[in-house]
Amino acid sequence: MKTLFKHVYRAGVLYLALVFCLAGHSIPAAAQDAAVPAVTIIHAGKLFDAHAGRMLENQDILVRGERIVQVGPNLAIPAGAHEIDLRKATVLPGFIDVHTHLTSKAGAAGYDSLGVSIPRHALSGAKNARITLLAGFTTVRDVGAEGFADVALRDAIIDGDVIGPRMQVSGPIISITGGHGDSNLLPFEFHFSAQGVADGVPAVMAKVRENIKYGADVIKFTASGGTMSRGDNPLLEQYSPEEMQAIIAESHRLGRKVATHAHSTIAIKDAVRAGVDSIEHGIYLDEEGIQLMKQHGTYFSATTFPLFWYEKNEDSLHLPPWVIEKVAIIIPAAKVNVARAYREGVKVALGTDAGVYPHGLNAGEFWSMVQLGLTPVQSLQAGTVNAADLMGWSDRIGAIETGKYADIVAVNGDPLSDITVLQHIDFVMKGGVVYKGTF
Repeated sequence: MKTLFKHVYRAGVLYLALVFCLAGHSIPAAAQDAAVPAVTIIHAGKLFDAHAGRMLENQDILVRGERIVQVGPNLAIPAGAHEIDLRKATVLPGFIDVHTHLTSKAGAAGYDSLGVSIPRHALSGAKNARITLLAGFTTVRDVGAEGFADVALRDAIIDGDVIGPRMQVSGPIISITGGHGDSNLLPFEFHFSAQGVADGVPAVMAKVRENIKYGADVIKFTASGGTMSRGDNPLLEQYSPEEMQAIIAESHRLGRKVATHAHSTIAIKDAVRAGVDSIEHGIYLDEEGIQLMKQHGTYFSATTFPLFWYEKNEDSLHLPPWVIEKVAIIIPAAKVNVARAYREGVKVALGTDAGVYPHGLNAGEFWSMVQLGLTPVQSLQAGTVNAADLMGWSDRIGAIETGKYADIVAVNGDPLSDITVLQHIDFVMKGGVVYKGTF
């Protein structure tokens, strides 16, 4: 009986092998297409060399699948390659925004936000991710979302369910009780705290581990009070130096970089001394803080475009009174202090805080950085190679170079003479796939 079974089994295996062999003759083209990536060659009239900070003339970019395989003038065109003619355009690396909130909606501060569910946040994020990608931002760092809606969005983009940029995400912001990352809108009888609330060294270490467990690529905490939160003060520190050190040390031990929301002077300095990777906003950054950031190599993501945008559009958002009061105080201080930091040479990575103003306007940050003292080249580097370095992704994004993802954008005009042309993107490619192209 065992012998009979063996013969039947072997016959079955041989039959299946024969079926697959014969079937292979009917689908060789499909198999070949899956094995050999598509080849594209882009002819660029001008190409921004992000590392050198200069424009190159008449360059070709050879793309195989999702990666760049060669860059240079007059490249040989492989048989069957798809050609894209951008000879009349300026071609640049896909832009990177290291401070977004894709699952948030501008003007949602205050009690209206209490009616928004986590699934609704995620669905809004899908819409905003598409808008952001089409604005030329092929990579973002999302630094604060309730219920890990940002993790769901990141994974949906990776799986191809929705269109959007590459993402690093933080999950819920880690905050003290009653701090900028807590929800201070409900009265005592609700006994409600935001998901990221943690007080004391053991609790903040546990919260870092929890965020990482549920998918965080980067850790975000609030070192000071903020603008959009009720009942706290941007001029005051929230976490103690010991708590900050615990958050940062635990994050680094587990392979995650750390961003901190920090407005107040003392909060900025304590976070830098504790080893934070980036200061977000830095409204009250002083001379000592600037020197500390330079000594430690801390990145500055100042998110300056909202300062200018709010001055013209504040009434359209119907903001709560506590937000309006804070905005009136911080905007003048921010412009002075950020300009000084830029002038003195802190490391800058482009961040916009998209979500506190409408999504898709991210390229306005290039303009605002130039307004506050960076050159157009420096602003472009902040949104490409510098941002890639901060994210730890210099090996894959930030420049148009061999081996990197084919994340490429193009504009009609020269951003080195008019930085505002970056607010009108004509061509977007991410990972070798064209999502927008009007040339």
